[in-house]
Amino acid sequence: MLVLGLLLNIAGIGLFCWLIFTLAVFALPFFVGLNVFMMALHSGAGIFGAAIAGIATSGVTLAIGQTAFAMTRSVIIRAIIAALFAVPATLAGYQVVFVMSQFSVPSLVWREVFACLGAIFIGGTAWTRLTILTETRPLDSGRAVGSDPQPVLTAAAHQQ
Repeated sequence: MLVLGLLLNIAGIGLFCWLIFTLAVFALPFFVGLNVFMMALHSGAGIFGAAIAGIATSGVTLAIGQTAFAMTRSVIIRAIIAALFAVPATLAGYQVVFVMSQFSVPSLVWREVFACLGAIFIGGTAWTRLTILTETRPLDSGRAVGSDPQPVLTAAAHQQ
């Protein structure tokens, strides 16, 4: 029975870590949507109206961020947009890892070390997930989209 409990705990922690790393990109839209939800709720919109406003704002924030990142050519602007998505994920990652480490790490120093490492990894994951899936395309009006000399996917992806 003890072995089953340990295996289920490991599986639960692994599932939770996978969920944190998967949802890291959505930290900024979540925070924006939560703030809009709270403002709408306090202004008298009701729970249903505030939820609709928060969800819509979250979706619009994510769409605007990804579209702006994909359309801009400037490396500096792309880095700023990626940082806007990665900083809230980093803060959320720090808090999650710090709270999770309280269950098994008695030393405050080691909890801080683990929380900082978790923040770096989760923020880096958010940065990578935003940047790796988006490739800029030239905005030449004289060429058709299908006649690009360099394909969007790399050669390694075609070999698989």
